Amino acid sequence: MSSVWTAAEIADATGGTANEEFAVDGVAFDSREVGAGDLFIALTGEHTDGHRFLEGAYAQGAAGALVSRDAGGPHVRVADTFAALEDLGRASRARTAARVIGVTGSVGKTSAKEALWACLDRSMPGEVHRSVKSYNNHTGVPLSLARMPRDTRAGVFEMGMNHPGELAHLTRIVRPHVALVTAIAPAHTEFFPDESAIADAKGEIFQGLEPGGTAIVPFDSPHRDRLIAAAKPYAARIVTFGSSAGADVRAIEAVRLPTGASFVTARFGSDPATARELSFTLAQPGAHWVSNALAVLAAVDAIGADLGLAGLALADLGGLPGRGARFTAPLPDGGGEALVIDESYNANPASMRATLAVLANEPGRHVAVLGEMRELGEHSARYHAELAPALAAARVEAALLVGEAMGPLAQALEQTVNVVHVPDTASAIGALGGVLSPGDAVLVKGSNGVGLSRLVATLRGQ
Repeated sequence: MSSVWTAAEIADATGGTANEEFAVDGVAFDSREVGAGDLFIALTGEHTDGHRFLEGAYAQGAAGALVSRDAGGPHVRVADTFAALEDLGRASRARTAARVIGVTGSVGKTSAKEALWACLDRSMPGEVHRSVKSYNNHTGVPLSLARMPRDTRAGVFEMGMNHPGELAHLTRIVRPHVALVTAIAPAHTEFFPDESAIADAKGEIFQGLEPGGTAIVPFDSPHRDRLIAAAKPYAARIVTFGSSAGADVRAIEAVRLPTGASFVTARFGSDPATARELSFTLAQPGAHWVSNALAVLAAVDAIGADLGLAGLALADLGGLPGRGARFTAPLPDGGGEALVIDESYNANPASMRATLAVLANEPGRHVAVLGEMRELGEHSARYHAELAPALAAARVEAALLVGEAMGPLAQALEQTVNVVHVPDTASAIGALGGVLSPGDAVLVKGSNGVGLSRLVATLRGQ
């Protein structure tokens, strides 16, 4: 396998100067993630300076570093390491022949990105690159591009934002052939006047489309027409997905199986003479996953990849840590076991409702461990209180609510549900023993900053 970058290529891409020749097989800006053969990028920010960690990065096997001052090992020196990271991402994009898909949305973007990778890897094994984790911001996107192997055939890049203008910048670095919006929902509302403004910000992803590119839009969204209008100046083709008549990629059948999976038949196109159908099993439970799968298949079809193999991949798709992974947790003192649904990575009102609907279909007593939803601005109290009907529909009998912002929901539930309201995750971990019982089905979900992943780790016995 050829290297990802040589020192000469890094210097050429960034306008920097190499102190010696070296080659790297990967790229990292977090010194804790540096592996043998990597390029370590010493970013300088408000709270830390990556140059402080150069010695440790070399000790961990870094083959070289991108720096803005002299270093003790092999390096390329530039004026600004953040600008150089973006330049390296642009250079990676410029040299690749890969078909590139960009993904954004208020909910489901990481899940859709992972599902797309799984679907494309079936037909191009070992030749598909994707963003890792949720590296979807101003540093994560160029890093994900910079890591892309030079012989990649397809690339899938997640792009996020919490302010207007961010996606417009990121998408022009990624330059996707296909740009996908999964859904529009209240998220980061602290920074936007209303949901329409969120839709406008998400629609910025279409501005980076390559000539002849495809925009993929949720048909059932109330913001569909707004997104289509945003795509028209940039997209040669606009494809909609959803369950309603009129969607270009439509679920004409979605049957929940006893295992929690769904059997789905999707129709591609509305003209009877040319329409195609694909029936597949979708391993991940929930109506929101049916929508995600339709979006993913629309993107697979847009780049001409194999839909049949994509359907097989969706049948094998497992839950991601923090985004639907399931495990059986032993209760203390040999008190039996509980099913845990780990949705701890993030939360907003739409994703809370979607995952509570999944909990509704599980056997046993239903328990919700919910962390507060952040960045909801002046309407935060209302958004939290309005989750009460979703908990009722999910037949939640006990709720462990974490964070001050969960107060309005605790008040809304106090007459119908056994509620324990605690200030933080440490307190929630201490309260688990009094909440859980053998045979429970437990949903864990909250904004990432609440730290419910630590509670999940406790349930796993880690």
